[in-house]
This record gives sequence, C-alpha cells and structure tokens, in this order.
Amino acid sequence: MAETGDSPLPSTPPARSPLFLAEQFVWLTARVLEQRLFAYHFLNGAAAPVEAALDAYRNEDGGYGHALEPDLRGPVSQPLHTAHALRVLDAIGCCGGQRVERVCRYLTSVSTADGALPAIHPSQRGYPAAPFVPVVDDPPSDLLATGPVVGRLHGNEVWNAWLFRATDFCWQAVESLEKSHPYEVEAAVAFLDSAPDRPRAEAAADRLGRLVREQRLAALDPERLADQPVAPGYAAGEHHFPHDFARSPRSLARAWFTDEEMARSLDHLAVEQQEDGGWPVRWRRWAPAPVLEARPMVTIEALLTLRAYGRFVG
Repeated sequence: MAETGDSPLPSTPPARSPLFLAEQFVWLTARVLEQRLFAYHFLNGAAAPVEAALDAYRNEDGGYGHALEPDLRGPVSQPLHTAHALRVLDAIGCCGGQRVERVCRYLTSVSTADGALPAIHPSQRGYPAAPFVPVVDDPPSDLLATGPVVGRLHGNEVWNAWLFRATDFCWQAVESLEKSHPYEVEAAVAFLDSAPDRPRAEAAADRLGRLVREQRLAALDPERLADQPVAPGYAAGEHHFPHDFARSPRSLARAWFTDEEMARSLDHLAVEQQEDGGWPVRWRRWAPAPVLEARPMVTIEALLTLRAYGRFVG
C-alpha cells in the first residue's frame, strides 16, 4: 500500500506504462471516490480525501446508498452498499471508530431473523436495480452479503454484538456449502481470510478449494475458455480465474492453485487491460451507467491484484 504523506506533488507513473494508461482512464471516467482511491493507492495520496468522498454516500441510518454499489440505484441504504463502504475504509486503514459503530447499528437494523444480512433489503423497491438482484418482501440471509462484511470487521478487530450471530451464520454457511458459484465462494474467502479461529478457517478453506476444483468454478487455462463452464445465471463469458479467489498471496485461496496456474491467471489479467487503459466488466450488463461506474472500480482492483503478486511497483 502506498504511503499517505502530505507531499503536494504526486508521483507519476512512467508514460505509456499500464499504470499510466490506467491513470488516464480513471481521470477520464471515474467518480470522485475512485479517483481519490487511485491517488491513494498509486500516487501517494492521503486517506482523508477518500473518506470525504465516501461520506457523500452515507445516510443518517449509518448505512450507505446512492448507488455506491453501481448495480443498485437510488438513495436508500443497502447491505451491499455498506459492504462496499467497509471495503473502501479497510483499504485506506480507517475501518474503525464511531463511523464503523454507526455501520454496525445499521447492520443490526436490517439483519434477518438469524442475525445475518440479506443481499437486498425491501427498501430498494421502487428504485432501479439489476435484474439479477431481485427485491423480495422477506429476503433470506445471504453469505454473499454477510461474509465480506464480517471478514472485514474481524480483520480490523472490530467487536460488536451484531458480529456474534453473523459470525455463526458465516461458519454454518461456509462449512455447509455443497453446490456453489464463484461469487459465493469469493464471499466465503473474504470471511475465512480474517476469521478469528485460524485452524478452523484453514480447514474450511481446504475443503472449499477442493469444491472449487471439483465443480470447475475457476478457469485454470485462459487459452481454453470455450471448454470452461459458466455458472447458471451468469453472463456469457463471465469466467472466474484463480486471481479472483486469491486477490493476494496471503489469501487462504492461494493454496488452491499451483504456481503455474496462478501465473497463467495473472498473465491473463494483465492482458485484459483495454486500449483505453481500463479493465472490462465481465458480469451481466443491464444499463449504461452501472457499467461506466464499475469499470474504474474493476481497474483499481486489477492493479492492486497485479501489484500484490509483484507484477509491477507503483
């Protein structure tokens, strides 16, 4: 992670490098939040401007809305928006204090009967949302929404009454997974990478890795994607690769793949950078604005993954 000093002159990536091209793409297309995140991660920017930009999405109930997660439009707080906010706060080292206490109060208020989070709270009704995230009156608990939130709170040593039941839900959900899909597995990894019971997390991750390989959820050979199945309900070509599960070498999911498989995955990620400097959105497109807003997010994530594996310094 870049230092966050007060230097008034940010460092500049070498001209025409992948990082330089990505920077031009971000300045051209990104929201203020992603512009400041890029500056924080790659241009010696400070955390405070990122926090200020994120505050524009915060609501009085302690949650976040206003299309922070681009596939959900409208002002109302939602668990997926709030999970995104925690991801940002974690990335800049600010996932704690009164702000996170307010977030936990919001999470408590929207929890299901078993103490976990729904993917979409019914308050979304009446506002545009992606068709693959339907709004229902009594939504069930969802590992995809709960796992990353619980993982980040544990990773930042946040303790709140809400966490106890939500953690129990995550353990039960992860350890009972049978037939799964890539996004659910990624949510499970986000929980396991920071779960406080490390031996239990390692055992659960080992089992999950075998499931990923048995069910062919990871595309291990990018040169043969035509032979790789896509999960039901996913877009055509919405493949997931080893780097999608193991975003850094420190992830428990890194042990699921050989060095050769991971190298091929990272090579594929690097060449996915497009002529405009950004990386593509692979999931289903349903409206122009969500895609435009998501591409800078995907681009920053790709750069961070490549840097975590030593593919460039920036």
